[in-house]
Amino acid sequence: MRVSHLLVALLFLVTFGCFAQTSSSTKPAPGFSIDTIDKSIDPCVDFYQFACGNWIKNSEIPPDQSQWVSFVELRERNLDIEHSILEKAASGGASRDAVDQRIGDLYGSCMDEKAVNAKGITPLKPELDRVAATKDKSALIDELAHLHLVGGESLFSFYSSPDLHNADQVIAYIDQGGLTLPDRDYYIKDDNAKMKEMRQHLVEYVTQTFALVGQPPQQAADSAQTVLRIETALAKASMDRTARRDPKNRDHKMGRDEAVALGPDFYLSRYFTAVGAPNFAQLNVTNPDFFKQVNGVLESEPLDSLKTYVSWHVLNAAAPWLSQPFVEANFKFEQKLTGQKEIQARWKRCVNLTDHELGEALGRRYVDLTFGADGKQRMLKMVDALEKSLAEDIHDLSWMSDETKSQAKVKLEAIRNKIGYPDVYRDYSSVVIKSDDLLGNVARAGEFESKRQIAKIDKPLDRREWGMTPPTVNAYYSGSFNEIVFPAGILQPPFFDKSMDDAVNFGGIGLVIGHELTHGFDDQGRKFDPHGNLHDWWTEQDGKEFEKRVSCVANEYSNFVAVDDLKLNGRLTLGENTADNGGARIALLALEHMIADDKSGKEGQKIDGYTPEQRFFLGFGRVWCEKQREEIARTRVLTDPHSPGKYRVDGVVQNMPEFQKAWGCKAGQPMVAENSCHVW
Repeated sequence: MRVSHLLVALLFLVTFGCFAQTSSSTKPAPGFSIDTIDKSIDPCVDFYQFACGNWIKNSEIPPDQSQWVSFVELRERNLDIEHSILEKAASGGASRDAVDQRIGDLYGSCMDEKAVNAKGITPLKPELDRVAATKDKSALIDELAHLHLVGGESLFSFYSSPDLHNADQVIAYIDQGGLTLPDRDYYIKDDNAKMKEMRQHLVEYVTQTFALVGQPPQQAADSAQTVLRIETALAKASMDRTARRDPKNRDHKMGRDEAVALGPDFYLSRYFTAVGAPNFAQLNVTNPDFFKQVNGVLESEPLDSLKTYVSWHVLNAAAPWLSQPFVEANFKFEQKLTGQKEIQARWKRCVNLTDHELGEALGRRYVDLTFGADGKQRMLKMVDALEKSLAEDIHDLSWMSDETKSQAKVKLEAIRNKIGYPDVYRDYSSVVIKSDDLLGNVARAGEFESKRQIAKIDKPLDRREWGMTPPTVNAYYSGSFNEIVFPAGILQPPFFDKSMDDAVNFGGIGLVIGHELTHGFDDQGRKFDPHGNLHDWWTEQDGKEFEKRVSCVANEYSNFVAVDDLKLNGRLTLGENTADNGGARIALLALEHMIADDKSGKEGQKIDGYTPEQRFFLGFGRVWCEKQREEIARTRVLTDPHSPGKYRVDGVVQNMPEFQKAWGCKAGQPMVAENSCHVW
């Protein structure tokens, strides 16, 4: 059992952040340059193409990537830095301390491909044998609990999280889960040829994997059909992604006995004991209908079929860290979803593994090398400027009452800012890492994290904790914590470039800060109060006015074509689109204040022939210059709450009179929306 990060995997992430100095041995990520501009395009017709046209022409997606965009470029640079750290740590020596031993030996065990290949399926055989040996369905639940602890996820998920109505307290949660494909719709949509095709690819992958562990061809094929049948049943019982965006739909706190009664065949009381959970009295059941419906699946499916399903998830979770045939089968399946031409070099995969399993240990070394002493102060200064702009924006809203405005101000002032790295790093001293036991290392690190999360149940919330590791090229806002978090990994060009003027930086990192702050007031964030509790602090009329305005945004983005015949889901992407639009206005407002306060007049001067306002928008556009493969574009439109780069830019500027003024756009031009949307 591993608790998910607050944001989804890197392929689908929004990448937001701040500034870090580069190491002397690594080139900085490419920053802002007017050479990316395609001057043959009218900025009032397609600003994204104007700002990014030459970048698009001159950029190629590397064969080991599914897309190429600023945060992927920056992530590649960070991988180089982490790589050098881990190579040094893996080399050993008398000077190596306990932190370097763990990260070095985990990385080294991963890099020893020859040893991994020689072992084949042997390291995983004890787990598969445990599943095969279960005598009844209740005993299978015990095994499922063990697998959840060491990192496998099947059937459902169990984790800890703040109580939606008392955010200072952590409680237990059970939730839907158990799917291999990235979304429920892949299993249940019959009117989409690509989804039906992915189901077939899943069957092929499962068949091949079971054959690799020795099942005869017909048995392997039958096993694959069993997995598909059970996962389809789980998908039908799952809440769809858009509905899950509303926290009220995930709010089902109940007594322990009541939760157990939802699905007797889950044997939840036995499960809670098996995972070592405390004897809690209450928990949140995120989707009660899932447990009610899947209980029938557990009752009707034969034990052997359920064991096949659980065995599959054991194999799939371990496949990237087994011998080459398993790695290749796993990658071939992933290719169908991402379009990636080549698997990443092993050293990259091993760096990512170390970051995932021992992230704050590796992150500690990363910060030592990259995060300048002035990093936090630079960021805190910009955050302060953006918070003042958002306060001004809220104060001046014509559609919000003074009563709600006063509550919004209280929430804004309560937002906590985490910059760069945690004040207290995670202690991994209990994790046993061996230089010759890759799969064992992964399991032990997984068990450490699972037990750490379980131990939080019925305890006060530790607000010092981070949901991302320091090298991560990303940022987030958490409603339950009411905080914005900017890891050191993103504090670099093109998001923040100390060699650039303030206008460009406000269009990059400034807009990012504004975006994260606005998340506290988007369609999800607005439902949490200053303490992180799910609580409606709006007047009824103001709530209606807000919904009217965000519906404008949802409808607008639902008309944007993402790829071929697929349009964006404006409701799925609503929070990010609202934050993009609000963040842009707030960041530009902060820049305008800086220009006005500059007595020298320097801030208001043109550079490269462009005004500060124009450079603000060019800096914004540069961050979202993007190329992506068709496969990942299709996957993202179905699963990602973020819009493609083109619409993160054009979707915002067409709603901004400030943009139209800066570039002299006229009514009727594409970058001037006939009915512009404005929330914040």
